[in-house]
Order: sequence, then C-alpha cells, then structure tokens
Amino acid sequence: MPLSPMTFPDGHVGWRAHDHATVRAVLADHRFSIRPDLMHNPFGPGSPGDAPPSPPGAFTDHDPPDHTRYRGRLTGQFTVRRMRLLAERLKAITADHLDELAAQGSPADLVAHFAVPVPGLMICELLGVPYERRTDFQQDAMLLTGASGAGADEAAEMFAAFERLQGFMLEMVAAKRIQPTDDLLSDLVNANASSSGSDLTDDEMAAMGMALLGGGLDTTTNMLSLGTLELMRSPERVDAMLANPDAAVEELLRYISLTPATARTALEDAEIDGVLVRAGDTVFVELGSANRDPARYADPDVLDLARGATGHLAFGHGIHQCIGQHLARIELKIAFPGLFTRFPKLRLAVPEDELPHRASLVIGGLERMPVAWD
Repeated sequence: MPLSPMTFPDGHVGWRAHDHATVRAVLADHRFSIRPDLMHNPFGPGSPGDAPPSPPGAFTDHDPPDHTRYRGRLTGQFTVRRMRLLAERLKAITADHLDELAAQGSPADLVAHFAVPVPGLMICELLGVPYERRTDFQQDAMLLTGASGAGADEAAEMFAAFERLQGFMLEMVAAKRIQPTDDLLSDLVNANASSSGSDLTDDEMAAMGMALLGGGLDTTTNMLSLGTLELMRSPERVDAMLANPDAAVEELLRYISLTPATARTALEDAEIDGVLVRAGDTVFVELGSANRDPARYADPDVLDLARGATGHLAFGHGIHQCIGQHLARIELKIAFPGLFTRFPKLRLAVPEDELPHRASLVIGGLERMPVAWD
C-alpha cells in the first residue's frame, strides 16, 4: 500500500508515505504544504495552530509564492565560481583541523576537533562571518542546531542562542550593505538593494541566513561523524571511499539518511496512487524508509560504496530539496578522503556501544567519538 494510515499523538488519523515512489510523489505535489502551523505533530501532542507561523524569510518552512520569492533570490548565489572558491577553502580548513586532531594526540574526539569545526567554518565562509566573531557564532550555532531542547535548561539555552544569532545576522545584513565582502550574504543584500524589485526586508534576509545555517551545519557535522563510523568498520570501505569518493558519498547519504523523515499537510483533497488524502490530513514522509526501498535499490540494507545510489532522497525532493546540497557534497568528498589519507589506521578508541548518541528526534548523530590512529 503506497500510503498507510497513522494515528498522531493528538488523535489525528493521518498517513505514512514510506516507499520511494510515493515519497517523491508527495514531496513534488503542490497540493501539500510544508508549513509547520498547518501540521499535526508526529512526535508529540500538537494540533494545527499550536505552532506559530514561520517568520518571513525562513524559506524552508514556507509554501509558494513566498518560498518561490525567497529561494529564487538564493539559487543564483550558489554559483560555480562560489563553489570552486569554497572547495579551495575547505581543503585548507580540512588540512588545518587534521593537524589539530593530530596535535591532540591519539586518542582524540573526532566530533569536537573535526566534525564540528569543519562544517562550522564552511558556513562562516559562505555567509561571510568576520573572523573575530566566528568562535561565538559557531558556539551559538551548535547550541541552536545540535541540542534536543528536551529539558527546560536546554530549551532556554537554545532560545538564548537563537536570539543572539538572529541579532548578529541582522548586524551582518546592515554591515554588508555598507561594506560588502565576497560572500553569499553580501551578494544577497546588495543584489536586493540594486534590484528594481528589491522587496526583501532586513528581517527577511537575516532569516534566510538563519535558514542556511540551520540546514547546513548540524546535518554535515553528523554526517561526518556517522559516515566515519561506517567507514571504519572495514579497510575495504576506506579503500572504496578513496577510490571513488563521488559514489561512496552518495551511498553513505542514502544508507545513513541523516534526516529520516519530514511531514506535509494536504491543502486540498488529493489522490495519491488511489488513496484519497483529505484536506487537512498530515502525511509523515519517511525519507529513510524510501532510501531503503527494495523496489528502488537492490539489497538496500547493504552499504555498497560502489553503488552510486542515484536518486536517493537524503536531500529531499521537489521545491524544498536542499538548496545547499552541492556544497554538502563538496564538504564530504573532501573531508572523508582527507581524514583517511592522513589517518589510514583510524579506529574507535572505545567500544561502539559506549558512544553517546544525541537525544534529537530530528537529526541523529554522536555527542562524542573518541578515535585512535597509532
């Protein structure tokens, strides 16, 4: 059955989309909304209206036409030139942090000394965060994106980090209007100012920067740690990564499926493969399940680094497919080979069952990963 009924914690009977074809169909269908204020919460009590509307500019949580307006302004910023420059910076950043990891001595925490700072600095490069502000920026970014928010103290820390980052992003928008640098936020601000259709407010541009931060930091950090864990399981996996990083990275993205699910709400009655989804029904869209669909991938529970895994849904699908996916791929294709070329004997320094996993319901990952290499 392409859609399965699902009872949400608030009593709403919605749907699960879990095979590859159905997940793609829902994500590509304009009749389904991504807005959180319209959704039933699949993780806990929460009916439509409990979540506030997303702020203007937070394009990942908006439907067209607002989403189209915001994303259209950003799409042109991910140019071939910018990706080439960021790739060169990433090689230097990766080398620096491999030196730092080595300086810690074996064993050392791969998360703290590699998986966190490398993507963090890449986001700083992308947005043009001044060097003197990068340490505070990264700390607040990890507080915001890396915590589960389960306890009152942690929730308060997350809120405080959000307030500081939001204020800082507004400062950057104003500063880059006066003194632009070679980065995405400067180009966005000044293209908006010089355009006859300059209709983005400072708050919207700051929120767009926040959305890029939220989408590109925590995901890549955890992909680096979990991907390294999978590669360390055998020398053959490391050899496959070094022989063909393109194919190996795509397979790791499919196999790990870092964001296992998302959700959509029907704006009108919609028939999906013969199943009628009523207006207001929320569909829980299982990306991880779709990436393990045997109708799409042979032996889907096997990590085959030579597979290539074309068509996987790790970055989503449709109009909300991750706008930074090309940068994420560049990061992984440079970082993984760099790590295992520098440390060919890399291995866990503790039993795997002692690794502390994050308490997040949305993106999986590791709090720490002690590794050894001598």
